[in-house]
Amino acid sequence: METKREKFVRLAEARTNKIIDMIRLLGNCANKSNYDYTDADIQKIFSTIEKELKNTKTKFTVSDTEEEKFRL
Repeated sequence: METKREKFVRLAEARTNKIIDMIRLLGNCANKSNYDYTDADIQKIFSTIEKELKNTKTKFTVSDTEEEKFRL
């Protein structure tokens, strides 16, 4: 039987690695020869990511946060 700690470590590691992979994939969109974007687009993307990261960090101390979907 898996302990709560073991379950946390297993899930946290897997989910963190997924997030890192997705951030790296997002970085591929920076190639101007393949994509067209504005500074406002970039600002909106990263401010949204930073906001959600802050909300998620807060969940580890306070359990009342609201989830939103990202849109450009």
